[in-house]
Amino acid sequence: MSELTGTIIAAHGRHYLADANGDKLQCVTRGKKTNVAVGDIVHLKRTSNDQAVIEKIADRTTLLYRSDQYKSKLLAANISRLFIVVATEPGFADDLVSRSLVAAEAAGIEAHIILNKVDVEEPLARARERVGLYASLGYQVHELSARANPEHAVATLMPLLAGQSSIFIGQSGMGKSSLINLLVPDADIAVREISEALDTGKHTTTFTRLYWLPGSSPGSAIIDSPGFQEFGLYHLTEGMLERAFVEFKPYLGGCKYYNCRHLAEPQCAVLGAVAEGKIAKMRHTLYGQLLHESSQTLY
Repeated sequence: MSELTGTIIAAHGRHYLADANGDKLQCVTRGKKTNVAVGDIVHLKRTSNDQAVIEKIADRTTLLYRSDQYKSKLLAANISRLFIVVATEPGFADDLVSRSLVAAEAAGIEAHIILNKVDVEEPLARARERVGLYASLGYQVHELSARANPEHAVATLMPLLAGQSSIFIGQSGMGKSSLINLLVPDADIAVREISEALDTGKHTTTFTRLYWLPGSSPGSAIIDSPGFQEFGLYHLTEGMLERAFVEFKPYLGGCKYYNCRHLAEPQCAVLGAVAEGKIAKMRHTLYGQLLHESSQTLY
């Protein structure tokens, strides 16, 4: 059968769905390798009307993934922007936000933060204070309310999404699904179609999927990743980690020892900045935690 190129729009276990010029094809890989991610551009060999084999993955511009001690999980490929959705309520985890930012920096992806539910006034000041830390590091924070002011939310986000391939991540309860349904009105229908095509039954929330953004420039896409509570970064090396904390950059190379790990060494420029309040203690603590994790890798 004919060879063609497609974009992976959903992944569930070893089953993938590709969009090849509007045709949705169920795909499998050759052999047992499953290193395919949503957003991958793939060369396909059609084996029937709605099925194909993935012959090759095209070179990726970026790859976002998380990893624990034993294995890694691909989140998305070829994305240019990451949107971390947090909200005034319920409370969000700073650990998850910082880990997501570190992952984005390491992968060369531009990160943004969305503060949702700004219509809920009581917790707003505290939420603003918390995201203010990330704003001070140079990350853009976009305030909106998907439910109370949907038009403003769409008007805020659409220009940021145009011409980009973006991924939305966030803990459950932050309103990520509400935002995606605003931006992609047919998202629910698409999820049902994908579920049927992948034969996942009722597990519609457990897979990552890609939506083309209606009314935007060709190639504009949103990838919706299932809510997760953990974001392991065991795959990042020491060198990658220190560079992924943007606030460390002015101090790197200023330590007494060239192989300084910025943990307890004397005359460390990074530790000096922490002591002076130029680097947030919380972020430095996470850096130490990630450094410890990267030394635990077994795979």
